[in-house]
Amino acid sequence: MAYSGNVTVGGPPDVRELPGLTVSKVAVGPFDNNAYFLTCRATGETLLIDAANEAGRLLALGTPSKIVTTHAHQDHWMALEEVVAATGARTIAHPRDAEALPVPVTDPVEHGDTVTVGETTLEVVHLRGHTPGSVALLLRSPEGPHLFTGDSLFPGGVGNTQGDAARFTSLFTDVVERIFDRLPDETWVYPGHGKDTTLGAERPSLPEWEQRGW
Repeated sequence: MAYSGNVTVGGPPDVRELPGLTVSKVAVGPFDNNAYFLTCRATGETLLIDAANEAGRLLALGTPSKIVTTHAHQDHWMALEEVVAATGARTIAHPRDAEALPVPVTDPVEHGDTVTVGETTLEVVHLRGHTPGSVALLLRSPEGPHLFTGDSLFPGGVGNTQGDAARFTSLFTDVVERIFDRLPDETWVYPGHGKDTTLGAERPSLPEWEQRGW
């Protein structure tokens, strides 16, 4: 079946085959978090984006050599310590969120840095506002860009900034300048919770998001 990105807690992963790379999306409880396994088909190396919870279930799906934590909120790293202990994976996060994580960050990343998984390279996009160190990962594939956004961009809006006008302005500005202004409408968005979307589906709503302030 074609990839839809629709997964449920306790259900099977949804798998997408990209040129040279397999993406597996799985939902874990109790907060309906998405975790993503990216596996290079040429080398077999696997990258995990957000070891959110249910370590045993994640380990049954893959053995990552690297784990990216998109931001410091606990629901995105509750399985991180256990998965690292089981796999020896290197840990990747932005320095501004690193201190909140339960394990040391072996490979800190800044805006514009790259993360590799086998023969595939992903670009780090720092999106300030949901947390100080929130990051997205951009994969430029021959069939279009793919963007793993953590909790910074969802269908229907940017991530929660708890009513803080300065944080919202920061996040909205980064999302516009570093994502929407750079990437085409066909860019596929894989968020930290819930269903996927595309930039084309969300772009018409940018003025509404800015006006409402959340």
